[in-house]
Amino acid sequence: MIRQPSAGAHHADVRPLTRRRLAVVIAAVACVAAAAAAGGAAGRATTGNHTSGDEPHYLLTALSLAHDLDLDVSDEIHRDAYRPFHEQTLVPQARRRPDGTMVVPHDPLLPTLLAVPMRLGGWVAAKLALAVLNAALAGLLVWTMVRRFGVPLRTAAVTALVMGAAAPLAVYGQQVYPEVPAALAVTAAIAGLAGPLRRGGIAVVGGAVVALPWLSAKFVPVAAALAGLAVLRVIRRGDRATAGIVVGVLAVAGIAYLALHLAWYGGATSYASGAFFAEHGGQLAVVGLAPRYLARSQRLLGLLVDRGFGVAAWQPAWLLAVPALAALARRSRPAAAVVGVPLVAGWFTAAFVAVTMHGWWFPGRQVVAVLPCAAVAVGWWVGRDRRRLTLLAVLGTVGVVAHAWLAVEAARGELTWVVDFAATANPWYRGWRLTLPDYLRPGVATWVRHGAWAVAAVALAGWGWAGASVGAASGGRARRRRCLGARLGARLGARHRVAAPVDLADTGAVVATTGGQHGEHQTGRHDEAGREATQA
Repeated sequence: MIRQPSAGAHHADVRPLTRRRLAVVIAAVACVAAAAAAGGAAGRATTGNHTSGDEPHYLLTALSLAHDLDLDVSDEIHRDAYRPFHEQTLVPQARRRPDGTMVVPHDPLLPTLLAVPMRLGGWVAAKLALAVLNAALAGLLVWTMVRRFGVPLRTAAVTALVMGAAAPLAVYGQQVYPEVPAALAVTAAIAGLAGPLRRGGIAVVGGAVVALPWLSAKFVPVAAALAGLAVLRVIRRGDRATAGIVVGVLAVAGIAYLALHLAWYGGATSYASGAFFAEHGGQLAVVGLAPRYLARSQRLLGLLVDRGFGVAAWQPAWLLAVPALAALARRSRPAAAVVGVPLVAGWFTAAFVAVTMHGWWFPGRQVVAVLPCAAVAVGWWVGRDRRRLTLLAVLGTVGVVAHAWLAVEAARGELTWVVDFAATANPWYRGWRLTLPDYLRPGVATWVRHGAWAVAAVALAGWGWAGASVGAASGGRARRRRCLGARLGARLGARHRVAAPVDLADTGAVVATTGGQHGEHQTGRHDEAGREATQA
């Protein structure tokens, strides 16, 4: 049972929210997000290649599906079908089987999504299709924040805009990786979990859970977290029969996944068909040949603030996720679980399972899928507070400008998206990076900065936690005043309505609101280790 927080210190204009107004704002945000992503497609991934890393291999599979309706890329490699998007000779990631076939060691859902664009317009159309998915992600974020978390439309629009039009989301809105489709699936699942979770909601969450592993096996922990939340929610409302059906359907989907992977890839995951994994002990080599998990713990902070590969290095607004999640955890545990559990699952996978944080890709790749969870939390936390909204807008604008700067430099051939993005001439980044720890070159300065940012993260979390306490206290006083007024009115024979708690099992309009929003709801990365990591 979720109680709506009071308005507290939040202030903003309240206007009735109509479907048309919401649709117009969603369309506007989506268009900006699409333009930001598509604008980066003109840049090259590396010098001489439009795509690099795993990208050309995904595109080869998409070509094979478009022309041959199968996953075998041996004929595409034989006739150099990759030359339009990878000018240099491409080293196959797939091992050649005894029958001569070659299947790329990547799950097939992304190539399936890109097969028609590749058939119609080649690699450019494929990248534009991903930009459209980034637009859908930004639009769905707005809808989810407004309709499921009670975020004011203005705040939701600003949040989705500054996140969707900046790195890393905008970059992976044109890089050929499954990250943005996965982020879209996660956002859809959040929207479903935050709603009434009846047949439609269960179908949405179930579809997202089933789709995530088909995008990449690395998304299995996030899918499991989302599935667990859905089943637990259904059980808690006493509908054990439905919970059993959900578990059964997901079990069948899991069996089908394993059976088809054994048939298509020769193992439980797509990594079984990879030449690198065949030469280095099998599929588990994807987590590293000699993983040091204690050393990997530095990624818990590094994924956020690493000088080159931290998401806050390119969009500082992501720092606001720290106080936002702390505040949400204190104010509304059910809402915090909806966004926090998948976020933790994805973040820990990136920290401890991924072979490296510094790979042959643009920063943030390993956490893009769960960044929508953080974005929703930020929007909820900002709410109607004008000072927080201003802070979000300022930090977010810095990130949007940084991405636009990169896109222009990449289009002009001054840098590439994979090799030398950190060489940007952007003066803000050149200065900001000096405050961030450089985990690629560890030393005394790195650990001093690491310690400083660890303290800063704790302080930010404390700020959010304390702010939630103040809001709750003021809300308690407001509720007592309303109850007192109701009692006095009852004595005088007047009719007074007291807001009732929101039951998550009975309504899907709002999981947790920022308060007072009734008007809105009236209607070394380039060495061999880095190259090997590209298949992760």
